[in-house]
Amino acid sequence: MQTPNNATENSYKFAPVAKEALAGERIVRPSLNYWQDAWRRLKKNRLAMAGLIILVALIVLAIIVPFVSSYDYQTQDLKIKNISPNAQHWFGTDDFGRDIWTRVWWGTRISLFIGIVAALIDLVVGVIYGGISAYYGGKVDEVMQRAIEIVYAIPFLLIAILLIMVIGSGISSIILAMAITGWVPMARLVRGQMLTLKEQEFVLASRTLGASPMRIILRSLIPNALGIIIVQITFVVPSAIFTEAFLSFIGLGVKPPLASLGNLLSDGANYIRLYPHRLIFPTIIFSLILLSFNLLGDGLRDALDPKMRK
Repeated sequence: MQTPNNATENSYKFAPVAKEALAGERIVRPSLNYWQDAWRRLKKNRLAMAGLIILVALIVLAIIVPFVSSYDYQTQDLKIKNISPNAQHWFGTDDFGRDIWTRVWWGTRISLFIGIVAALIDLVVGVIYGGISAYYGGKVDEVMQRAIEIVYAIPFLLIAILLIMVIGSGISSIILAMAITGWVPMARLVRGQMLTLKEQEFVLASRTLGASPMRIILRSLIPNALGIIIVQITFVVPSAIFTEAFLSFIGLGVKPPLASLGNLLSDGANYIRLYPHRLIFPTIIFSLILLSFNLLGDGLRDALDPKMRK
């Protein structure tokens, strides 16, 4: 039987805690899922958001300007050739009297199209190839990795030149050359990520429930690697755009009168002393595209990193 002193002591120990004492233990962080938290962190990165805004603006202009412009990218008018920027021709004209404003945005459209196609190839071929290689492992992984090494050992420029000789220069040859070798870095990256993920408990649970290997890869492994895949894609697109510009600059890519940023830079470089505006404006747009993608990629890398979550 408790004494009065013990009863008083126990009642003191189990007394209700005052509301003021619990105020410091309240959860002040909102309940967010992985993607909401990543977006919240991305918005705090000013450089990444600036890159995103600039990129959206460039894409909108590349889509709209060729349709609303009074000039097209190929109509020639020798009476107004090589004029400086003015109210009618905002970026001036070239040596055939073609409007550079329209040609720059048409070239931006083509460059972005090639970059997006390259990203889609990486997303489909590279992710699935790397996922299958990592999931099955063993001899399957060994054979698939040796195949990657063979493909990766062939220089991209050599493949591009051979394709241009066979099917001619143009967008199709550039895309086909990227499709042959461009997916290899993505496949390697995904394979390394999948090797870690396939040992997790949720994969074992899927196997126990009888899920097929392809279902596990598509429904369990790839969704959990989306963060690193998205970051890689943001670096694939500018790399593909730079590759197209380089090939067009040396005369192996898109051919005039079709405009691309590469051949616009090549034409402008030939007249840099006499007509600097022909090089300045394509260079600014080209630099903004690459810079915006890289800033956005750096921001996404930090935002999608689970270790950065607070």
